[in-house]
Amino acid sequence: MKTLSPKRLRQILAAAAQTRVLVIGDVMLDQFIWGRVTRISPEAPVPVVEFERESFMPGGAANVARNLTALGAHAEQFGTVGSDDAAKTLKSLLKAERVETKGLLALPGRMTTRKVRLVAHQQQIARVDRESRGDIDAKLEQRVLTAVDTRLPEVDAIIVGDYGKGVVTQGLLDGLKARCHARGIWLSLDPKPTHHLDLTKLSLITPNRKEAFELAGLRDGSRCANPLEDATLMEVTNRLLTTLQPALLLITLGDQGMLLCQRSHAPYHIPTVAQEVFDVSGAGDTVIASFTLAVAAGASPVEAAIFSNHAAGVVVGKVGTATVSPDELKASFKLKK
Repeated sequence: MKTLSPKRLRQILAAAAQTRVLVIGDVMLDQFIWGRVTRISPEAPVPVVEFERESFMPGGAANVARNLTALGAHAEQFGTVGSDDAAKTLKSLLKAERVETKGLLALPGRMTTRKVRLVAHQQQIARVDRESRGDIDAKLEQRVLTAVDTRLPEVDAIIVGDYGKGVVTQGLLDGLKARCHARGIWLSLDPKPTHHLDLTKLSLITPNRKEAFELAGLRDGSRCANPLEDATLMEVTNRLLTTLQPALLLITLGDQGMLLCQRSHAPYHIPTVAQEVFDVSGAGDTVIASFTLAVAAGASPVEAAIFSNHAAGVVVGKVGTATVSPDELKASFKLKK
């Protein structure tokens, strides 16, 4: 299996620190309520969680942005929030992680997406979502695009995080594609297949296996131990490369690692490097952030895939939506800090 040499990894990380990436999409506030269970409720057959503490983290597209700054990059967040306490908390968290938030538009009639996770003994037992899911209108699309226009001269890449909450519309995506194609700016997207957008001619698409099959309109069958011998998965990759024509297609396969695909090249399988898996929440955010950052920093597609595979391997070993630091990434390659 290919890897990155110590010298090459340090080169990519050094270049990443000079890279600026815009993140556009559905931002969220992840709230975790931590406790322990010692009894079952007499009112219903459910566990009684004794509260111990709570914590808040940026989620969705905001988690993509914080993954970028954790690796040393400059990141700016664009999207919408409500005029509520959740928005204030989210902006404060992002600023603490050096993410610029001037591109977050506050809309009085819209609710900031908040996902409240109840965790007992390191195990998530319930989740409550509060959100607005209606698409933003053409006027708001233009406001977002106008805000993006002011930053384009200094941008190395753009990442779009579509979580189906209404910010990523076809009009917004078309506007971004036109701007990126005209300027030669890298454009990555984490898709939400149920949203049914025109995803053609992007620089990078990063579906997981389930999303890839949905995008291709095929049913998933049993998995092969070797993804390269999985005939149905290979059909999915061929169909997506033909119909969507991305420069790169990166399919995340959970415990089987990743599959890097591009037209006129054989698919390249990168086995997982995760040692322990505690929580996969936000792992996809880490993948698209670290892969895009590596490419913007001068890495080849295979180098970027290896880079992002190691980054994801670190974050799944943590509880909750998490990030990876340069030192942690070096350690995953068994390098000295």
